[in-house]
Amino acid sequence: MRKLIATLSFCLSFGSLSTAVFGEQVIVDSFDNNPQSRWEFLADTVMGGVSTGQVNFVQDDGFGYARLTGTVSTEKRGGFIQVRKELTEKPPRDAKGVRLVTRGNGQTYFVHLRTRGTVLPWQFYQGNFNATQSWTEVRIPFSSFKSSGQMMRTEPKAESLKSIGIVAYGRDHEAMVDVKVIGFF
Repeated sequence: MRKLIATLSFCLSFGSLSTAVFGEQVIVDSFDNNPQSRWEFLADTVMGGVSTGQVNFVQDDGFGYARLTGTVSTEKRGGFIQVRKELTEKPPRDAKGVRLVTRGNGQTYFVHLRTRGTVLPWQFYQGNFNATQSWTEVRIPFSSFKSSGQMMRTEPKAESLKSIGIVAYGRDHEAMVDVKVIGFF
């Protein structure tokens, strides 16, 4: 895994490559090389909620990762904090799902996907994962993602993806989740 990340870091540092393919995996980001220019933090305050948080981009032992922390509150119809990236390149049509290397505080977090068909701000596809205390690879098949509402496809299509986000969502809690690698398999 270290060799894979080191190779990706080299590619990102010396070229305009934003997505790399390694075998059957497509890496969207490894959080090296100025990730704050590609990722944005969002909270429910954009719609009147009171959740607070932040994303920090950390370098540790030669590898970068994103750390999403904060207090998620369902007061005032809120309930999320998120770090999100617009996809400049689409995953391959045959991609089967999202792949993460992650760790956290032992709680459940979510990946939110937006597609060409999710035009309203509250529309997304949601897949969940548990963030254990040790770095763990997580694979979430597209078939496991749930749509946020009616009038949407049952599952997202790889070729229509527009953005990907890591989200603490839906309940009052203290969030702390790290993501070292995010991509598709």
